[in-house]
Amino acid sequence: MTRQKRNLQTGFSYHVTTRCNNREFNLARRECREVLLYAIKKGLDKYNFKLYALFAKRAEGIDISDGQ
Repeated sequence: MTRQKRNLQTGFSYHVTTRCNNREFNLARRECREVLLYAIKKGLDKYNFKLYALFAKRAEGIDISDGQ
């Protein structure tokens, strides 16, 4: 059975979440972070939406900030 089509309306804000493998959100490697940011950029270019905030949870004990 397929999921019903989402009824997204102009002028509303939506909270979107995603996870990596095994229901984790592990962006420890720089390449993984770059892939995520690339996908968001492609979506911005295609759908022209406003991104108000991005929260990337780090893996336990790993700092994902690289000063950029």
